[in-house]
Amino acid sequence: MTPHSAVPIIAPKARLSDFFQGLGLLGRAISLVFRSRRLFLLSALCAIVTAVALVGLGWLLWNQAPGLLGSYWPLPESWYGRAGWYTVLVLSSLVVWVVGANVVPPLLLAPLQDPLSETTEAVVGGDEGAPFTLAGLVRGIVTGVAHTLARLFFLILGLVVLLPLHLLPGIGSILWTVLGSLWTMMWMAGEFLAGPMTRHLYPFAEVRRMLRERRALCLGLGAGVYVLLWVPILNTFFLPLAIIAGTLLYRGLREARVLPPPPDAIPVALK
Repeated sequence: MTPHSAVPIIAPKARLSDFFQGLGLLGRAISLVFRSRRLFLLSALCAIVTAVALVGLGWLLWNQAPGLLGSYWPLPESWYGRAGWYTVLVLSSLVVWVVGANVVPPLLLAPLQDPLSETTEAVVGGDEGAPFTLAGLVRGIVTGVAHTLARLFFLILGLVVLLPLHLLPGIGSILWTVLGSLWTMMWMAGEFLAGPMTRHLYPFAEVRRMLRERRALCLGLGAGVYVLLWVPILNTFFLPLAIIAGTLLYRGLREARVLPPPPDAIPVALK
């Protein structure tokens, strides 16, 4: 596979098989990392920081989660009550760990995310965007902050809306974990697709449109990242691989003309 062929050929119309194409984006990302020295070095640096963050997050949950759960639901005396208590503890901790893994490492590695995405576009033959200007820098920062706040709002909102499911004995916690995981997968797709789209100054409405119109494709990417988080050692590379995969998805949508030309490529006189 040549660097340019790493960009997926996306069908103009949505289809169910798009899920597997989205899932396969991580494989394309891995191949691309080993074909570019700069991508490999950036990914390795991200992996080291991510490993420290994931271990720290796991340690924090191990020590604090039982106390937090016990503060509003004391550990029951009966064996079946204890079984339910520990089930809620484990399932809730798993979802919180995944959410934390998608919030803490990206915050720590924020300075490296754009260079990683830019390098990916350069490797596959993408344009480098508009020339640097102070106005463009400020506009990019404002757009990025707005996108980040919007994404975090939708992630938390979805999990909060599902929270009352815990009130259903037994099955409620299982439903919350399954639905919360699906919501988080879709959020992950939006998180890593929004990265390159933010750099090219697309409004957040375009990100939401892609998540809505190409749901299977985006869910495939999110599912791949979600599963990667549970693979020891490889999960330390989840962030750089997800950024690269999200950038490849963006380029595929561009080349399929599913996305309009980026705002930063439109001449000022025409805006």
